[in-house]
Amino acid sequence: MSKDNSCCATGECCGEPAVTTIPTVPTVPTVSTKLTLDDHLGALKSRLGIGRMDYLVEPGLYAVGKPENSSPVFVSANYKLTFDTLRKNLDGLNCWLLILDTKGINVWCAAGEGTFGTEELIRRIEASELSKYVSHKNLILPQLGATGVSAHEVAAGSGFDVSYGPVRASDIKDYVDAGYKATKEMRTVKFTLWDRLVLTPMELVEVIKISMVIFGFMFLINLFAVRAFGMKDFLAYAAAMLIGSVITPVLLPVVPGKAFAFKGWLLGAIGTAFIVWNYGWFASPFLLLGIGYMLALSAFTSFLAMNFTGASTFTSPSGVLREMTIAVPFIVIFLLAGIVLILIKTFTG
Repeated sequence: MSKDNSCCATGECCGEPAVTTIPTVPTVPTVSTKLTLDDHLGALKSRLGIGRMDYLVEPGLYAVGKPENSSPVFVSANYKLTFDTLRKNLDGLNCWLLILDTKGINVWCAAGEGTFGTEELIRRIEASELSKYVSHKNLILPQLGATGVSAHEVAAGSGFDVSYGPVRASDIKDYVDAGYKATKEMRTVKFTLWDRLVLTPMELVEVIKISMVIFGFMFLINLFAVRAFGMKDFLAYAAAMLIGSVITPVLLPVVPGKAFAFKGWLLGAIGTAFIVWNYGWFASPFLLLGIGYMLALSAFTSFLAMNFTGASTFTSPSGVLREMTIAVPFIVIFLLAGIVLILIKTFTG
């Protein structure tokens, strides 16, 4: 009698025990909690805007220490500066990191843009096969990412529950030691002088790039001008650039007003008025030039200060949009009016 070969794949027909294939779980990369010199240099370059949009890590699941299936899962963005800040504050802990694809944007900004959001979180849970690594259904998200995530939709779409950790990564260890409970201090959003100061180099570098184009136009105008742009004009512009990109962010809490655009305009108007007065441009025959610079440079500083809203926790995405809707038309009008007056003086002498 012929042997039926249909069951030989299991070995049962040959009198052999059935073989059960157990699927293997892919290895998760382990990350160090110690930052290297390359990490620090990369952070510096990012702060200066050099290769900023390429400073990211691959989204997915990572291990810190020797996590088990009961270890906590922290969710974050794939901006490498954020990733490095998180992992260095997890030293001594055994945990999982689920990194979302935020296109290299930090948690706060990505939550506003929607890349640190519900759909991406659900998608990343499935893509990383997180359920194979943990026996619980709990995710710990950064508090600043709350605006982009709907907890009940995540639970419905993935089966995982969302809770929010402390605002600052430096408080995570205390948060874990307290039984995953955050104190009022841990929940308080701060935007200290240092927090603001470290963000100013990137803002300054961006405006310097724009300024190169402006200086090019000024050079061309000088070829035909009756009153050429000189060192005084350059210093007035440079002062406005510093006021809008550095001084306004540094003095943000103490400058009157709520809107960033107003704060920048106020400091710009004061600074420009001092420079114009010192140059004697409030007197004839330079009055037209002085008024032009007052209008143009205060509008310029207003724009630069408003641009800082994207890096600040002082406002919300809806607040930023509302401020831009109101401020941008005024900025454009003041800037164009000032440029026209400056050009009139430039070509008439």
